[in-house]
Amino acid sequence: MRKIVLILSVIVLSSFGSRMMNPSENTVATEVITGGSVSLINDTNDKVSIHTGTGFVSLNKGAKTSIGCNVGEEVRWADNGKKAHVIFTITEKMCGKTFKLSELMLQ
Repeated sequence: MRKIVLILSVIVLSSFGSRMMNPSENTVATEVITGGSVSLINDTNDKVSIHTGTGFVSLNKGAKTSIGCNVGEEVRWADNGKKAHVIFTITEKMCGKTFKLSELMLQ
């Protein structure tokens, strides 16, 4: 009788143990779309410096750069190697498209 109770106890407790070790059932999935790029053209009359979220870039007049499409990443002005004011934040709709700097500055 003791062995049966012991065996049943082990079976019952092990079923709870595997249930408790799977916390993913209570989590909410969040997705950040990455991949592709956003192209940015400096259509202003000046040479500009920006921080793309991953590094500093200097763009001459008419120059173009590609920025990784990390949704939520901020593209900022750069001043002497330091981040400054936000120009724009990358959104899902921007991935794979080309934008003019002057248009994004107005937002």
